[in-house]
Amino acid sequence: MTKLTSPCTPRSRDLDVAIPDDFALASGQRLTCPVQARLVGPADGPLVVVAGGISADRQAADTPDNPGWWGWAIGDGAPIDISRVRLLAIDWSPEAGGDVIATITSHDQARLLALVLDQIGADRINAFVGASYGGCVGLAFAELYPERISRLVVISAAHRAHPAATAWRGVQRRLLWLGLDTDREAEAIALARELAMTTYRSAEEFETRFGDCAPPSLAGDPYSVCDYLIARGQAYQAQTTARRWISLSDSLDRHSVRPEAITALTTVVGFSSDRLVPLSDSRDLATRLPHLIQFVEAPSLYGHDAFLKERAIIAGVLTTTLSDLSSPCSQEIAA
Repeated sequence: MTKLTSPCTPRSRDLDVAIPDDFALASGQRLTCPVQARLVGPADGPLVVVAGGISADRQAADTPDNPGWWGWAIGDGAPIDISRVRLLAIDWSPEAGGDVIATITSHDQARLLALVLDQIGADRINAFVGASYGGCVGLAFAELYPERISRLVVISAAHRAHPAATAWRGVQRRLLWLGLDTDREAEAIALARELAMTTYRSAEEFETRFGDCAPPSLAGDPYSVCDYLIARGQAYQAQTTARRWISLSDSLDRHSVRPEAITALTTVVGFSSDRLVPLSDSRDLATRLPHLIQFVEAPSLYGHDAFLKERAIIAGVLTTTLSDLSSPCSQEIAA
């Protein structure tokens, strides 16, 4: 008996979009690798771009073989319902060739996204949902291309990098440089990730999880919270390179947009325990946006990682923003 496929079954397609020879970053550098992107969902569905932190990539949705970084939010009937919307996600592009570390801005990333849109024949993004670095790129895109975006959701991101966040990331970058200089790159990546985790999560979460743990037997041995960080660092060693991390980390600290220039209908989400993007910066962004639709200010135990952990809050925002986007189902992805 032949199994019938629903006409609304999402289809996916990976794209390699060549970068023109005359495309230069704001730094004057040129990239050597194509932009890699993934489309999921019906070809005639409203276009929704999803972008996450510097560790995120084009696999936002789950696949049969691998979980997506935001898989819980994407699927048939999910807040980002790929039975009726067309989802686009890209890999961040810091590669400059060889040992060069690309100096790339959030506006550069927005221009690279525009190349992908041109490739798929999309004149306009119906909704851009960006969290962390993805929110920065969403703001930059809306500033550069006001005619190409209708709605913007900015989660755990603001219009500028906070100096305290730059300070923490600066230490991470120096650790990565030390690893390159001493030929201990993997160890440096792990240690920088450990430090990063202390900024992604909140003091309250560490207290809840590790406040009652006994100290180790000997000075210099890891405490329970250190065992957790060490495990997270080791798990991240194979996920990036030191040069890529330096490039994207630096890009976060170069980020700057003028909120008054954003004409898209915008929703801003900030969390009270986020130390990388303080709630005061989210409030400032929301206050200065000409077309603010909603400002969601929420408590969380999870700090900057709340956009990954606070599913009910994020699902509510996404459902509200995307629920009235609709179009007929289609089986194919537009080329």
